Amino acid sequence: MTSSAAATERPWHLRAANFLRTPEGHSALLGFFGAVMITFGGFGAGSVRRQDPLLESMHLSWLRFGHGSILSAAIVWIGVLCMIAAWVRLGRSTLRGDVSLRGLRYVVPVWTFPLLFAVPMFSRDAYSYLAQGALLRNGFDPYAVGPVVNPGILLDNVSNVWTTTTTPYGPVHLLLADAIVRLTGENVIAGTMLLRITMLPGLALMMWAVPHLATKLGGNTSIALWLAVLNPLVLIHLIGGVHNEMLMVGLMAAGIALALERKHLFGIGLIALAVAIKATAGVALPFIVWIWMIHEREDAAAAGQEPASPIRSFVKTAGAGFAVFVAVLGSTSLIAGVGLGWTTALSGSAKIINWLSLPTIVAHIGTMATSWFAGDHFNDILEVSRTISAVVLIAIIAVVWWRYRKTERDAVMGIVIVMVAIVVLSPAALPWYYSWPLAVAAGFAMSPTTLAVLTGLSTWLMLVFQPDGSIGLYTFPHVALAIVAAVIAAMSLQTEDPLRLRGRKHEKPIEMTSAASAPSTSGSA
Repeated sequence: MTSSAAATERPWHLRAANFLRTPEGHSALLGFFGAVMITFGGFGAGSVRRQDPLLESMHLSWLRFGHGSILSAAIVWIGVLCMIAAWVRLGRSTLRGDVSLRGLRYVVPVWTFPLLFAVPMFSRDAYSYLAQGALLRNGFDPYAVGPVVNPGILLDNVSNVWTTTTTPYGPVHLLLADAIVRLTGENVIAGTMLLRITMLPGLALMMWAVPHLATKLGGNTSIALWLAVLNPLVLIHLIGGVHNEMLMVGLMAAGIALALERKHLFGIGLIALAVAIKATAGVALPFIVWIWMIHEREDAAAAGQEPASPIRSFVKTAGAGFAVFVAVLGSTSLIAGVGLGWTTALSGSAKIINWLSLPTIVAHIGTMATSWFAGDHFNDILEVSRTISAVVLIAIIAVVWWRYRKTERDAVMGIVIVMVAIVVLSPAALPWYYSWPLAVAAGFAMSPTTLAVLTGLSTWLMLVFQPDGSIGLYTFPHVALAIVAAVIAAMSLQTEDPLRLRGRKHEKPIEMTSAASAPSTSGSA
């Protein structure tokens, strides 16, 4: 037996232990330390309950106020920076080809586990999810009324802006939330933890789907997993923040991967389930029709047959896909006992105002440019800019869908472009929305420069919100520090110690290999 064969047959925990002893393993431990810091600091600085008898019984309520709150916030930010530093170091090693796909998969649970015990971080959405589940449990229609009609402990922790808002999510989301509140009752801690656990299948699907997308699209499997799954923007926000995007993105990515593997109906079924959580995933479905039609033509050519006419092929594939979509959405709505009212509630996101979305940026600039002679007309300008952006978005979706139909790669690239357009042009955007296109885009081959830009963007997006869910985008020092950190992170991906803090004589140039673009399917540690 060769040494490599013996290494492969060793138990997984021994292989994992050996990995943790390597420099890349040290990065994994640094990220674990950061996740632990985020969890502990979150008890004082996170999106905590408005009344927390658990902290009070442990005599730790001081963490939420005064110097305790400052200390807690410092601990959280140290943890976030540690995770970002660990992620960048791991990315640098991955670019050199020093870390395998299997090694990176070991890191995912190491970084995720501490976050399972954190309070909701950087968002209060988890409390809204529980309140929405309580509405369904208590006989209300979540698509007709907001949580405010159902007073109780679960309502007490919902952000004020969302108490009167109807549920903008699909029936699968409601079924999960309803099941959780039936199990946990008014126990907010248990409900939050169960919500987070229900998101883990989405993480597992991403761990499977993203490398598969890279294999099909010519990317690097290890880099894809590093960029789209281990990204702190994804783990801290989607797991730590308890967002249903974790399930939605996982199902959508898996559905696209299955469609590329010619399992079209299964792929459409998974994407339909993703839509039944959050409607955004639906933009992938029209492009899946193109992928299916491409496969039909290839199969006909391989069999030496004349391919069906484009119209006939479109009717066949789109019709079958639509039938699966309706079956999934209809059955889940029937089980939940709700209709399609959630499609009209999507406009509720318009309550979010920050300049991550282009319409809001335009409204801010327009207000500043005209306020000296026209007064403050921000809301009026915002309404106009959002209307124009909606028209432009519809046009982009139509044009991209038609133009990106020639090959599989074209179709998947079309999904990425449309999702980026949705994030940028929608009435509102939040940092974790960028996880939607990132999960799909990671499958493509990227230059080191592109990866550095995405590293900087991910870092900046991770830092522009406060741990308690409040927006830091309107505080200049906060934004400036986030920009500095983003630039350093981007530079550090390609250059070890870009600020030369160790001095010239200790500089170690990073040799960039073709790992950024060459496909890699190796699974050995």
